Amino acid sequence: MALLALTVNARAVELDVPHEASLLHVLRNDLALNGPKYGCGLGQCGACTVHVDGVAARACVVPAHGVAGRQVTTLEGLGDRRHWHPVQQAFEHAQAAQCGYCLNGMVMQAAALLAREPHPGEGRIRDELSGNLCRCGTHVEILRAVQAAALAQGDRPA
Repeated sequence: MALLALTVNARAVELDVPHEASLLHVLRNDLALNGPKYGCGLGQCGACTVHVDGVAARACVVPAHGVAGRQVTTLEGLGDRRHWHPVQQAFEHAQAAQCGYCLNGMVMQAAALLAREPHPGEGRIRDELSGNLCRCGTHVEILRAVQAAALAQGDRPA
């Protein structure tokens, strides 16, 4: 066990964490944040995606101690029902979720893309989300939601 200090969803956190703990384990088990999901455990499905200093990362393969002193944002920190992030709002409007298991990864990956590239084309969105698996087949709705979020971002004040 070793002390881990980081910022999660704009809140300073200090925890005693085993050296081998993944970021996903700490987020879900120690901080009770259920946005990131355990999918494959290998960083290949995207269900566990979070932002580390604004960059999308697969929390299941990121050592918790590897993010010491850094900013971690989960789905819960991206927005809430009173103040949705444009991607969350667009996913809701497009009804882009079916079972919802991939939703965290899709939203977090899309939000990271739009932060870097506010108006990506369809091909760019497809490329960005290609590593996020959805078994329910809502890919068309997800694509539409990300495109709508990109348009909505243009309406937001900077």
